[in-house]
Amino acid sequence: MNTTFMITFLLLGFIGSFFSGLLGIGGAIVNYPIILYIPPLLGFDGFTAHEVSGIVAVQVFFSTLGGVWAYRKGFINKPLFLVMGTSILVGSLVGGYFSYILSETIVNVIYGVLALTAAIIMFMPKKEANEEVVEGFNKRLAAVLALVVGLASGIVGAGGSFILIPIMLIVLKIPIRITIATSMAITFVSSIGVVIGKVTTGQVPYLPAILVVIVSLIAAPLGVRVSRQLNRKVLQWSLAVLILITSIKLWSDILF
Repeated sequence: MNTTFMITFLLLGFIGSFFSGLLGIGGAIVNYPIILYIPPLLGFDGFTAHEVSGIVAVQVFFSTLGGVWAYRKGFINKPLFLVMGTSILVGSLVGGYFSYILSETIVNVIYGVLALTAAIIMFMPKKEANEEVVEGFNKRLAAVLALVVGLASGIVGAGGSFILIPIMLIVLKIPIRITIATSMAITFVSSIGVVIGKVTTGQVPYLPAILVVIVSLIAAPLGVRVSRQLNRKVLQWSLAVLILITSIKLWSDILF
């Protein structure tokens, strides 16, 4: 592995982790397509979908660890975290472990479905809510949705935050700042299950994963600090546009 390759992956890790902290996502929505598409464009050997999902899984674990540490005294809602965190851990363990039997196309399709669904939900109208108060939520619905997200995100190596956030905002009607902080904690729990599943089935190329992780613990908290200075509407629309662009690119490749 040459120096250019190492620098490239350090930059990729920084970009994904910064957006992880900024938007309350684990970084998979950014890093999955970047790692899948950019190395071949730069003349490096490309990774398979399974290898990309393994790299992303490890990166998400460390980036969300940094993000949760930064949010530890902030807006994390404990009841919501306990309900969705427990459910998504089960789903991510199952999805991460059995993903190795799926074809690359199926892995990419599942990622595309998650991204497109998230984009659609994010663009749905949302009523204004108190910034810091959760007035109540449907625990059964929250648990079921978290389980489904865990299964799907476990397959593609994601923590699931890019689909969790729109679900929490639109379906469960959780305020944006509580959503961002709590989803980060839930995604961290999810990533534990995903990493266990990916590592035990040999889907993680360790050196690229380590390179991406190196900058994660720096970039994710930096993104969190920047997010505290931004308007919540800016955060929500930035995430929506990011998800939409990614889903369009992936589906264009799958279909054409």
